[in-house]
Amino acid sequence: MGAQLAGKGGHGRGKRRGYRAMAEINMTPFIDVMLVLLIVFMVAAPLLTVGVPVDLPKTNAAPLEAQKDPLFVTVQSDGRVYVQETAVEMGNMVALLIAVTNNNPEARILVRGDAKIAYGKMLEVMGTMSAAGFKKVGLVAEMPTGPTAAGPRVGGAKR
Repeated sequence: MGAQLAGKGGHGRGKRRGYRAMAEINMTPFIDVMLVLLIVFMVAAPLLTVGVPVDLPKTNAAPLEAQKDPLFVTVQSDGRVYVQETAVEMGNMVALLIAVTNNNPEARILVRGDAKIAYGKMLEVMGTMSAAGFKKVGLVAEMPTGPTAAGPRVGGAKR
């Protein structure tokens, strides 16, 4: 009854010759995980953009150069005012703008107003910001689509 245990015997003097340390890295699991993460982020990225729905007016003016982190003030058709996505009262708007911009009067503030909003309400919002000392207040509009979007009119002439 001469049974030997694996790895013990006279040939290897107690060493296992059949197994060696693996010197290569298996990339397949890493690539699988990266592809799954890529797909998850591609699906999730469009869902991260949130905002206040507003019907912007159309204009033929050229777009301004993009600025990092613009601050948006939105005026909806019912007269409600939002700073970014936060609804504010007109009396509290300046205090919130000062807090968000760290009291920087050079911060660019873009005002988005609904096309159906009264002109007076837009002037009230922009005048309040100007009176508070903000110097770079601008309006946001959409570029029109269709045959009238070909180019700007010169001198108010009709086509």
